[in-house]
Amino acid sequence: QVQLTESGGGLVQAGGSLRLSCAASGNIFSIDVMGWYRQAPGKQRELVAEISSGGSTNSADSVKGRFTISRDNAKNTVFLQMNSLKPEDTAVYYCMMIMPFGPRYWGQGTQVTVSS
Repeated sequence: QVQLTESGGGLVQAGGSLRLSCAASGNIFSIDVMGWYRQAPGKQRELVAEISSGGSTNSADSVKGRFTISRDNAKNTVFLQMNSLKPEDTAVYYCMMIMPFGPRYWGQGTQVTVSS
């Protein structure tokens, strides 16, 4: 079994920064894709950014130039550096990891609140 543990959420003023971390533990051989999703109240969960095992990244247009995703394969950890935060970035952020042959795991979610 695999568990994902997130940290780094909180309350920040508009224009500020936060760094989210998510570490995987358990029976892990390797991890294909690591990513971050978010869900705001009354909205569907949406992709924020993802990174492949080879380092290729994909991110939502709304966060391009402000958020950076990275990973530490040795520590089975994914990071999301969030700069120039806006009130519309307020949401619960979930990390996600896809293992070889498809099993997908989710973190418990961490609240990010950006005040105006």
